[in-house]
Amino acid sequence: MKLLTKVLCMISFFLLASCSKLEEIKKINGYAQGTTWHVSVWKEGGVNTQQLQGEIQKEFNRLDSVLSNYRSDSVIEGFNNNSTTDPIEVGSEIVNLVRVARGVSQASGGCYDLTVRPLFELWGFSDKVLTPPEEAKIQGQLEKVGFDKLLTISDTALRKQVPLLRVDLSSIAQGYSVHRIAEIVERYGIQNYLVEIGGELQTRGQKPDGSSWRIGIERPLPGGHSVQKAITIKQTAPLSVMTSGTYRHYFDESGRRYSHIIDAVSGQPVDHSTVSVTVIHDNPTVADAWSTALLCMGYVKGARVAEKNDIAAFFINETGDGLIEAATPNWIEMETIEVH
Repeated sequence: MKLLTKVLCMISFFLLASCSKLEEIKKINGYAQGTTWHVSVWKEGGVNTQQLQGEIQKEFNRLDSVLSNYRSDSVIEGFNNNSTTDPIEVGSEIVNLVRVARGVSQASGGCYDLTVRPLFELWGFSDKVLTPPEEAKIQGQLEKVGFDKLLTISDTALRKQVPLLRVDLSSIAQGYSVHRIAEIVERYGIQNYLVEIGGELQTRGQKPDGSSWRIGIERPLPGGHSVQKAITIKQTAPLSVMTSGTYRHYFDESGRRYSHIIDAVSGQPVDHSTVSVTVIHDNPTVADAWSTALLCMGYVKGARVAEKNDIAAFFINETGDGLIEAATPNWIEMETIEVH
């Protein structure tokens, strides 16, 4: 499901510690949205994991039918392929995601934008063949891009200001999917879990022996799967950890690296040194959008915007001297996590 900013920038999922009652943790997994998913749960009295897995897969199928930009029959692609400027019913889920993304986009100065897909395709990232365009072509595509060209008509309908505008939900849909899968887990009375989709995750509760969930932020180097930072999540209330990165999807040409993260204002791939941004937030949908937006802005601008909006963010920047870490005050002051 990830196509644009986010779709191609995920961290690996790591469980970095075991516990004495590990056999009581039930693990189920599968493949959805172009990636893998893992759910670890435990509950006194046991869990019917077969039934739970069936419900989770059913929900993934439903989410794809609504949000997937890879399915021509999805609700969002029906909207994209309709060239009318009349209101179009898309349902409350899509409208709510657009509203969340619009707020984050405004905070980012327009760098982050769900309508950036025409630029993504122009640069060749959809076909995985870099085709640097002329400035005139970039300007032509920018005429189809911008939240100002997408109107929220009601709680269930959107309207295009320009017929060829398209909405790509990939930078926010996976966080929302984490939220939805966690809701299904909780419906089974499970209050201790870790839900992960392609590296995006949410935890609640703790392990059977009372120890905390531990996860890892991947070291942002091409071809690697090592851990840059380990995080112990001490709070038992739901908490989400979302990471966006540039280090897996890019082009190198003529001595220049072209990131797949495109600034929706300039129409150009970002060229700053930030290669990974992790956001911790109570809401996985919000965290997903913010991790992409901050990656689009880069550390210099992104850190200021994150601090202004009380976002706990962890930046990794690549320099000639290696990887340099930086964090916002909200991240540093968090008492519900330990970073190692």
